[in-house]
Amino acid sequence: MTDPLPVSPGPAPDLDDATMRRLLLHEARVHAIPGRDLRDLGDAILLHDPVEREPFWNRLEGLRWPEDPGAFDRRLTETLVLFASIGRTPHIWATPIHDSPGDLVARLESNGFRDMGMGNVMVLVDPEPARLSAARPRPDGVSVERLAGVEGAAAETVSSAIVDVLIDAFEVDPERRPAIVSETVASLSHPWFIHYLVRADGEPAAVARRATFEGLTYLSSIGTAGWARGRGLGSLVTRMAAAEGLADGSAFVYLGVFADNRDAIGVYERSGFEQVGSSCPDMLLW
Repeated sequence: MTDPLPVSPGPAPDLDDATMRRLLLHEARVHAIPGRDLRDLGDAILLHDPVEREPFWNRLEGLRWPEDPGAFDRRLTETLVLFASIGRTPHIWATPIHDSPGDLVARLESNGFRDMGMGNVMVLVDPEPARLSAARPRPDGVSVERLAGVEGAAAETVSSAIVDVLIDAFEVDPERRPAIVSETVASLSHPWFIHYLVRADGEPAAVARRATFEGLTYLSSIGTAGWARGRGLGSLVTRMAAAEGLADGSAFVYLGVFADNRDAIGVYERSGFEQVGSSCPDMLLW
C-alpha cells in the first residue's frame, strides 16, 4: 500500500453513547451474515440464529433500559418471554460504557444471570504501526492473499484453508467446522468483507477478516496456527487489515477480544489499538 493513511480518530477512545451504539449495531450486522435475524428494538439490539443454539449467535446487546425498578423488571420480563419465543437461553452482552441503568450487571445477577467471561472492545487510535508495516517487505517465505468477491468452487477451496487456521488457532471443536465453512463462504462473496490469508512457506498460517461499510471497519477472526506462532504473522495481518480499513475512509477501526487473552491484547496494543472503557461482562441466565 503506497497511499498515505488518514489521521487516526484520536487518543483515549472514550466514546459517547451514540458512537458506542453505532459500533454495537455495526458489529451485530456483521455477525448477522449469513442468515441470522437482527432486530433493532430501539432500547436494545437482538441477534438470533434460527438454526444454531450457540449463545454467541443469540444475544441482546446495547441495552438502554429504564432506571425505575418496576419498569426495568417489566422490560426484563418481556425479554425473557422474547428469548422463550425463539427457543434460546437468555443472553445479554453488557457494555458498561453505553448500557443503562448503571447497575445493569448487578440487576441481571440478582435475576439469575451469570458472567460467562469478560470481553474488551478495542479501537485503533495510532495508525503508525499499520503505516510502517504496510511499507515493510514481507519476511522470506511469507505471502498475504487478499480475498474478496470469491464465489463458487474457489470460495470452497480458500475457505477450507482459512478454517484450518481458525480451528487450530482457537482450538474449535471439529464438529463446528461445517458451520464455520458456511459462514466463511458467505462472507467471501459479500461486498462488505475482505479476508486475509497469510501463507508461510506455502502453508496457511494466519488469517483475519475485515468488514468495512457505512464508515466503520470491524476486524474479526484474527488467528495464527499453532505451528506458525512467534513469527509476527498475527501482527502482520492485523496491521494490514487495519491500514486498509483506514484507507477506505473508516472513522473507526475496532475489534473485540476476550479480556483474558493477554497475548492477543498485546498484539493489538502494539498495533495501535486501545481498549474502550472497562471490560464487558457476558451475561447468561442459569
